[in-house]
Parts: sequence; C-alpha cells; structure tokens
Amino acid sequence: MGKKISGVRDLDVYQLAFKCAMEIFKMTKLFPTEERYSLTDQVRRSSRSVCSNLAEAWRKRRYKAVFINKLSDAMQEASETQTWLEFSLACDYINDEEFCRLDAEYEIILGKLNRMDLKADTFCFPIKA
Repeated sequence: MGKKISGVRDLDVYQLAFKCAMEIFKMTKLFPTEERYSLTDQVRRSSRSVCSNLAEAWRKRRYKAVFINKLSDAMQEASETQTWLEFSLACDYINDEEFCRLDAEYEIILGKLNRMDLKADTFCFPIKA
C-alpha cells in the first residue's frame, strides 16, 4: 500500500515540480541581465505555475471537471517550461546536460499529471447532499 496523501505537497509530482522550479530559479540567476524581463521571467513563471496549478487542482477535487482543467493547465505550463529551456539551450545559457536532465524530468512530470488526469475519479470526491 502507498503512503497516505494528506495534501498536495505529499504528491510525488508536486515534489518533483517544486524541485525543478527551484533548480531553474537558481540556474537563471546566471542568465544575462538583458534576459531578466523576458526569458528568465518566463521560465521561472511557467515552472512555478506547474506547482500552483497542481495546488489549485488539489483544492478543487470535489469538482472533477475543474480538477481535470487545472491538471491540464499544469501540463501546459510544464510543456511551456520545456520550450523555454530549449531557448535557454539555444542561447547557450544552459548546457546540453542541464537541458537533457530537466527536459527528462518535465517528461516525468507530464506523465504523472496525465496519469492523475486519467485516474481523476480516484482523486476526486463528490459533493454530499
């Protein structure tokens, strides 16, 4: 039997997304200052949004459609983060190893979010009258 999930922070996918967002934050401190309001801001924002959308989904579990919608938003943000990481690589702000590792971790995040979407009934609970 798996571990008890009492909150969104207990989810493996949340922990991985948070770890990646923090790594991106630290990594982008080395980006050029002219990228501060463009690439740096965008990749930080999208990586953090994975966690925030997942947290919103968790709080909306009594409404399956809203839960699924917020998971979809989290998946979109994870995909956006992958795109910004690719731009970071193309601009030589990160190296191939950093890109490949983070891109692979976001593929894992996307897979976990997709499985949650497919198994939404196991996470959601109906409103009791």
